[in-house]
Amino acid sequence: MMRILGVHGVGNYRPGQSPEAASAALARIWAAALGGTAPVAAGSDAAGHEITAAYYADLLHHHGHRGRQGGDDSLDSLDDFERELVATWLEECGLPDATAAGRATAPLRQALAWLARTHGLGRPVTEWFVARFFREVATYLRTPARQEARTRVADLMVSHRPRVLLAHSLGSVVAYETLWENPSLRVELLVTLGSPLALPHAVFPRLQPAPADQRGGRPPGVVRWVNLADPGDLVALPPGGVERCFEGVDREQPRTQPIHAFDFHKVVNYLAAPQLRALLAPYA
Repeated sequence: MMRILGVHGVGNYRPGQSPEAASAALARIWAAALGGTAPVAAGSDAAGHEITAAYYADLLHHHGHRGRQGGDDSLDSLDDFERELVATWLEECGLPDATAAGRATAPLRQALAWLARTHGLGRPVTEWFVARFFREVATYLRTPARQEARTRVADLMVSHRPRVLLAHSLGSVVAYETLWENPSLRVELLVTLGSPLALPHAVFPRLQPAPADQRGGRPPGVVRWVNLADPGDLVALPPGGVERCFEGVDREQPRTQPIHAFDFHKVVNYLAAPQLRALLAPYA
């Protein structure tokens, strides 16, 4: 039986659930997506693989809402640091010079309107996603949630002993830092999905450990690291950046096919991708 540990990305806070219940619920979702069907049991897919999910969204919610004014997922409630992260991301999206992306909310909305129009996305869902994503990224980078999330992942790796670690979105940053912080943790295959690890100015230079000479590297306990990035995934920027900025990373060819609308970043689409299933097959 293949043991898989999943590390979720942004937008996974489950109010009213304990961390254990939330972890079990996420494991069932991931198992269903990986197996292409409803899970046959909690935490297992149709092939009987044992799947566990590391849940840390409650930590981001707790630390991210301390003393905060305004709506939870609105551009108006973003602070200066969060807007700075959005602005650097927009530059990687190919923001034209004529479109302002300064600190004020109005120019930021103008830039996001351009992005939504250019990529055929809905403007409200674009604004919601950007506010949610960069709020959680900022909370991880600058609060105790960073260490607390890594501790949860490390504890699950010790107790679950996965052969495969699947890390999506912000979860790829959590997993990367956890593995470097705990070099004795071993995993045969690390797959990062829709990862922002290489995002310049926002994520990459703030990693722990800090990149040396503008290069990161495969954590010492990882036998193989593969990065999967949908070509339309606006979180996984710059295109091919993880492979260029980190030593010892493979990328499967061909890349995951584009997904319509804003679903390019949804974890269930990555989990159902044939490229991922082909990667996992040798470890079954």
